[in-house]
Amino acid sequence: MDYQSQSEQKTKNIAKKIAATLQGGDIILLSGELGAGKSTFARGVAEYFNITNTITSPTFTLMNIYQIENEKIKKLVHIDTYRLEDEDKLYEIGAEDYIGAADSICLIEWPEKIEKLIKNKKVIRVNFEYKDDGRKISIN
Repeated sequence: MDYQSQSEQKTKNIAKKIAATLQGGDIILLSGELGAGKSTFARGVAEYFNITNTITSPTFTLMNIYQIENEKIKKLVHIDTYRLEDEDKLYEIGAEDYIGAADSICLIEWPEKIEKLIKNKKVIRVNFEYKDDGRKISIN
């Protein structure tokens, strides 16, 4: 499914629509150029789950974990591998404990860097492209 976004708020609204369909264990892969809307999308998902923390991309820490007040989904895990030099670093910080966990939803920016960790897992791919009239957000 493709969406068009001309603003940050529209991107968040699209993310909220997608978040309403998510279940524990879902892994959402966010791909696209720098500044294309990946972190804004993550903020929209967080807003849907009533997370009040300031959501920033964990570019240097690699992973942020947010608690969710929900019966089945307990955590939103936001991973950013943009500066990741070695996939093993994610194993060192325990990321594999959250990726695909039944009580968590994972958002992963720059997923192409961690193919080993997401291999054989059910994923939702979200791609962001710059267009003349804003952004194209493709979900499959």
